[in-house]
Amino acid sequence: MKRRTFIGASAGASVGLLTGTAQAMKTTLLSTLELKGNIQHSACYWCYGSIPLETFLQDLNGLGVKAIDLTGPKEWPLLKKYDIHAAMCWGAGMGIEKGWNDTKLHEELVADYLQLIPKVAAAGYTNLICFSGNRNGMDDDEGLQNCVKGLKQLLPTAEKHGVVLQMELLNSKVDHNDYMCDRSRWGVALCKALGSENFKLLYDIYHMQIMEGDVIRTIQDFHPYFGHYHTGGNPGRHEINDTQELNYPAIMKAILDTGYKGHVAQEFIPTYEDKIAALKEGITICDV
Repeated sequence: MKRRTFIGASAGASVGLLTGTAQAMKTTLLSTLELKGNIQHSACYWCYGSIPLETFLQDLNGLGVKAIDLTGPKEWPLLKKYDIHAAMCWGAGMGIEKGWNDTKLHEELVADYLQLIPKVAAAGYTNLICFSGNRNGMDDDEGLQNCVKGLKQLLPTAEKHGVVLQMELLNSKVDHNDYMCDRSRWGVALCKALGSENFKLLYDIYHMQIMEGDVIRTIQDFHPYFGHYHTGGNPGRHEINDTQELNYPAIMKAILDTGYKGHVAQEFIPTYEDKIAALKEGITICDV
């Protein structure tokens, strides 16, 4: 399943050919990974959707990666077969553009999430993604208060079942025009207003590099509100090597320095013909 199919939004990136170091690394990372164990690695399946899920899970086992992002109840039995953890679940809501900032959607959203939260917990998982929705002319303060009104209806159930709702920070400049939760400070203000450890932010490094930069300082300042991390090379949302501007080893070290024990998921769109080689490269770069 591709993410754009599930959430009704484009990944917003074109696939091109890379040269130089990136292509050289493609052919030199074929030996078995020996992971340091400091970072809990995951991968977003929608980026590899051309690979059948069962084959991809076998590839993850071969890499020594024990988690996957953005799967739902239909996929979980297969994950269990291969002992792969669902590090970030989905399966409720109306996608990126229609979210918690619209009170007209609250009744349906609440019902949808309330039926999924116990399933997440029963399957042994913790994190469940959610979205603010687009502004559609709405003031950011009004949107924040609307999100509070809606999400508060979920928190008793989330807290009862030990499930953490995670609102993803996305850029509204390139990929998700008009999305409201497009800056860390807005998301942190929402976390503070809700006041629950069962609501966090999914800090997408690629998206926030586009919107605000200053990634390491932001992680240092706001890490208590970040419950999960996604990667991606900027510009283009492709491989996270030296063809793009982010220094991922330094970012991973900054995340570890905060005491973070959760997962970091690769969410870049591979340009290599061998997509698993691209994933292996990304994991190697982040394995500090």
